[in-house]
Amino acid sequence: MKLHLDAAAAMSSAMQAATSFSHLLTDQDPDDGDHVVPGELRRFLARLRLLHGVPFSYLVPDAALLPVESIRFFHIDRAWTDALVQGALSVGTVSTLDHAHLEAVYPHIRDEVDRTERAVRAPVLNGSPATARDQLDGPAGTITGCLLRSRLVSGWPGLHVRAYARDVLPDDALSTVAEDDPSRLKLLRMERLAPAVLLVLFDGLPEVVHIEEPRQGVQFGVRLNAADPPSARKARVALRNATDGALVPPINALTAGNSVEVPFRAGASGVIDVAELRKRLAAKVPNAASPLPASGLALQMLRFPYRQVFGDPSDEQGLHFQALDSFRPSVALADWKVSLDKVIKEARP
Repeated sequence: MKLHLDAAAAMSSAMQAATSFSHLLTDQDPDDGDHVVPGELRRFLARLRLLHGVPFSYLVPDAALLPVESIRFFHIDRAWTDALVQGALSVGTVSTLDHAHLEAVYPHIRDEVDRTERAVRAPVLNGSPATARDQLDGPAGTITGCLLRSRLVSGWPGLHVRAYARDVLPDDALSTVAEDDPSRLKLLRMERLAPAVLLVLFDGLPEVVHIEEPRQGVQFGVRLNAADPPSARKARVALRNATDGALVPPINALTAGNSVEVPFRAGASGVIDVAELRKRLAAKVPNAASPLPASGLALQMLRFPYRQVFGDPSDEQGLHFQALDSFRPSVALADWKVSLDKVIKEARP
């Protein structure tokens, strides 16, 4: 007895077999549990979804779309990234049977890549990526992001970018919202593509985005007038009360009454004449000693990290939130000296 099997029946049998066994575990990852898709392939596809390896010219085809000192917000079309993943997977398909098998297992691939996508930036625990219980489950959602081209990126490599689904933090608050807060969106990718170009991807649609200078050490600074040319640049220093460090009102604007103009050295644009600045501050700082001591000068020049807020619905006037520079000492000077003397004595042999 001869058995005749035509092409249609063979294809139907292959499709049925692929569908029946596509859910079986084929990979055991010691760091991430059991999966259908091998770990290396899963992580490669997740990174591909986050545009790793995609030429920058595909993202920004013309330099005029991202001019100097600009930021562009966008969202990623999931259909485009899914097509990108499917194109990468199709490299290994040769026959019709290969295509049929890929079509059958693709839903499982998509689900596992969805999960891995959120773990690309997962923290490292004891030399290994975060475990499965620390990852976010569920289907992948909307991916949004921003491209920043600015001297800010090259000047502050440790720049902070935070996105919030709703505005829960005052713009002038010195604190931040914890990463596990439901209102704070997870960063899927944050990478410098060039010395002055930063790419950031968010897991969701933000209402407010904060870009902030890194909080590292103590920094001094002045406020420049961005409209001035470099050859005729002017700057001012906001005054603080020498007694308690409080800013002289009005806080959100620099006037002749609450600030002094910064003197620059003759023939050296951008170089501050510190001696002359000290005299001007001594003449206008409330409750200041004369001559102004070094500690008093440091108090006036102290600047907290600047925060730029995008999308705040309550900021109708575009305020720059200079209240971030508010200095609120919480330790008395006498107590600080006692603590410092104790540390010095303990450090000495």
